[in-house]
Amino acid sequence: MANEAVKFVWEGAIPLQIHLHKSEVASHPAPPPALVLAPRIGYLPLLVPLIKPYFKDSLPPGEDSIWFDYKGFPLKWYIPTGVLFDLLCAEPERPWNLTIHFRGYPSNILIPCEGEDSVKWNFVNSLKEAAYIINGNCKNVMNMSQSDQEDLWTSVMNGDLDAYTRLSPKLKMGTIENEFSRKTSMSSPPSRQGVPEMDVTGQVKTARIPVRLYVRSITQDFENLEDVPEIDTWDDISYLNRPVEFLREEGKCFTLRNAIESLLPEFIGDRAQTSGEEGEERTADESEDADGAPQTGEIKLVRIQGIEMKLEIPFSWVVNNLMNPEFYLHISVLVKAPQR
Repeated sequence: MANEAVKFVWEGAIPLQIHLHKSEVASHPAPPPALVLAPRIGYLPLLVPLIKPYFKDSLPPGEDSIWFDYKGFPLKWYIPTGVLFDLLCAEPERPWNLTIHFRGYPSNILIPCEGEDSVKWNFVNSLKEAAYIINGNCKNVMNMSQSDQEDLWTSVMNGDLDAYTRLSPKLKMGTIENEFSRKTSMSSPPSRQGVPEMDVTGQVKTARIPVRLYVRSITQDFENLEDVPEIDTWDDISYLNRPVEFLREEGKCFTLRNAIESLLPEFIGDRAQTSGEEGEERTADESEDADGAPQTGEIKLVRIQGIEMKLEIPFSWVVNNLMNPEFYLHISVLVKAPQR
């Protein structure tokens, strides 16, 4: 039985207000925007069967591959909708105003998308990558029957957590032991994959957690999230597809801070500062250069599944509760880059 946090993730949705691009309006008056509730764990192309009939009578003849933009910024269809929202809307916008296009596909920016087939291929490919990171191979995904694989994909498309919970154990991805439950129930049986085990030499094995980290760097000064400037190029976002080595040390809790530090040592560590921390232990030489400009960046926001995360939360809880169905943990980070 899935826990409450996982249910909230699967039920999470973003209200969208979809506008037809003015250059494609062939009716008078122009159609009002379509209102759609988009699942966070879903993908924008999966909404097309709902949206296209709404605008059908307003479209000129002929069409290209369908794509979306946010304030003129083309949206990558293979990134989950919730991740796009967390990444591009520092101050959440509700409803989220997007524009749909039925022609003029920006192939110089976006890879081709053939609707559901492309999204399904992307999902299965990500599932194989995650399996390889966790288990060292992807044979459990490859050996899954075609019908089970189809049913697993359908459960994700439909947001059917019960069906997904029945099918996903066949992948044998496992979980890591929750730090909270470990403290409250030391007598609980050993958990599955992810718990550090002793190898034949007596060394502690690490668990590898598939992580996709999206780092948006801002050079301009801003005090509040509502003042974050609009993004106009994907070049402003660094994309890291790396595993986190989860190693539990006796008497210590492996936190989200530890995980991000392993991925972004330049932004979080002894010389980096996170928003809201005073950094008292840093010296003036460590925090500023000769001109008084900061040498290190400042993490202003870490968001997972729409939640603004505290960095001291146990990483095991984050992984077990906020991971996407393809077994990747998607983390959006907003960084105030140092001025040079």
